[in-house]
Amino acid sequence: MNSFEMDLKRAFLSRGFFIGLVLEVVILLTAGFDSDLFRMGVPVICTFPYATAWLADYQSGFLKAYLPRCSVPAYILGKILACGISGGALEALGGWLYLCVKSKEEMQVSPMLLFMSGMFWAVLAAAIAALSQSRYLAYGGAFVIYYLLVILYERYFKSLYCLYPYEWIAPEHTWVFGKWGIVLLIAALTAVFICLYDMILRRCISNV
Repeated sequence: MNSFEMDLKRAFLSRGFFIGLVLEVVILLTAGFDSDLFRMGVPVICTFPYATAWLADYQSGFLKAYLPRCSVPAYILGKILACGISGGALEALGGWLYLCVKSKEEMQVSPMLLFMSGMFWAVLAAAIAALSQSRYLAYGGAFVIYYLLVILYERYFKSLYCLYPYEWIAPEHTWVFGKWGIVLLIAALTAVFICLYDMILRRCISNV
């Protein structure tokens, strides 16, 4: 089993993934897709599966034992992809399960957009964790940035809807290429933080 497969297995079978999935479904069923509780929970819940996995390896000393059996690029790639995929899958699966229950009432729910949004916030949280060396900042940092973007749009910059996190999961404006325009934007932003995450991890690993 290569590094990516092992990381993906760890992410999807983690306690954090199942706790996050149950929590999201409960929030959706009780508060609804349009609720602030659900939407503000996105940048937090998506971090549960694997956003702090590298930090756990680093602080526990597991990294020193594992790196001789795996190249640095493969190790970093596994961490990045598993983090993004599991975070996005958690959000998308929760949305899909909600659709199965209330499909006729909540057709605006898009598992694809939920996946992209969850992936972005999970990768951002992972980058914050690596930079700060703190799990708490990883969970809280993504939420703070999310909340600031919400406040900036709702109170000051109504024209910048492209950076409004709610718009990413439930678009109300007309986008170039429709939903695919949102996908492209989030993919580009995710790529930026993947590069940042990669640079931080390479620097930290070089000191191991």
